[in-house]
Amino acid sequence: MVGGEDDGLLTMGEILTLKLAADWVVLSACNTASADGAGAEAVSGLGRAFFYAGARALLVSNWPVETTSAKALTTKVFRRQALNNGESKSQSLRKSMMDLIDDAGLIDNQGRIVFSYAHPIFWASFTLIGDGSR
Repeated sequence: MVGGEDDGLLTMGEILTLKLAADWVVLSACNTASADGAGAEAVSGLGRAFFYAGARALLVSNWPVETTSAKALTTKVFRRQALNNGESKSQSLRKSMMDLIDDAGLIDNQGRIVFSYAHPIFWASFTLIGDGSR
């Protein structure tokens, strides 16, 4: 709990009180890159608050994302980061997206694809903002 009573929600005000030294922060809930209202800026106040608090990069989604595909993508990204020392965040994200595109998906006993994350709706929402070079 950062401040006040713990309601389970992390507010912009609470984030601004943090002192982070985070290489990157993942905001993977619906459309975390968007702000509310007409003509809204590209990165929400929540995202900006994480930068002010010390995050060097953000992985955000631009529209609501299906939960299991978001989990699959973020798991692949961080697995790549852990196993491929020296691979940049942007490379890990791009290669993880390509993995989802290239994966055959769930195939039934007659060899037909039943389900796949290859369609962009499952992965294209994610954007890396900030320092993606490390």
